[in-house]
Amino acid sequence: MTKPFEKLAMGVALGALVATPVLAEKANQLVDINGMRGSSAERALQSRGFAHVSTHKNSRGYANSYWWDRDDDDCVQVEVYDGRVQTINDATDQDCGHHKGDVAAAAGVAVGAALLGALIGHKSHHHDDGRHHDSREDEAHYERGYTDGLHNASYHNYDRSDAYSDGYTAGVEEREANLGHHHRRGGYSRVAAYRDVQGMRGPRARDLLRDRGFTRVSRFGDDNTRYSVLWRSESRQCIQLTIADGRVYDVRDIGNHPDCRG
Repeated sequence: MTKPFEKLAMGVALGALVATPVLAEKANQLVDINGMRGSSAERALQSRGFAHVSTHKNSRGYANSYWWDRDDDDCVQVEVYDGRVQTINDATDQDCGHHKGDVAAAAGVAVGAALLGALIGHKSHHHDDGRHHDSREDEAHYERGYTDGLHNASYHNYDRSDAYSDGYTAGVEEREANLGHHHRRGGYSRVAAYRDVQGMRGPRARDLLRDRGFTRVSRFGDDNTRYSVLWRSESRQCIQLTIADGRVYDVRDIGNHPDCRG
């Protein structure tokens, strides 16, 4: 059986689950699930009549899953971090893919049921305040921005809408979170991992990267914040570490640098 919580803990996309219809409960009656490991939470939700709908990751390492009880028209949102349930909250029917007609009307289009999924891709947690817009027009603009950002389309805010802009930012963040495994380069050459050193103590991070073939070619900064540029000639990777308070605050592939050559 597919185990969505186990997969989201490993950063893998989740598939739909089939649940046995029984009497479901609201989120405030599911608080015993908080703190559970993913597999245990999954079984608990299924036993109470919920089926998995979708899961969305963000760049901070959290994953939000949505679960639906068909008999009771009940949708809940489960937030997971580091393989454990952190919170469980009631969500809107729209978050679980129901009551779609309002969104279609907001978009001003007539579409068949098979196309509605593209109009309701974003969820409550994508909004900064955790709530969908009250305005149908704003919600449609947000959804269009989210879809464009998620699929790496050009920013096209022809309505000059703040909702579109916010949605685009949310879509980009989710896309980046889903592509955390990718090194942003193509071809057939093997590259070295480096993103996992974020949060490590500086010396440990440098030792690990050295073992992977990186050589420090430049360093600068002050006592508070220091920067190191490292080069791996085999894969032509040029990365920069930002170290603050003794730990790696940021690590990124900067593409090129005057000292990254050879």
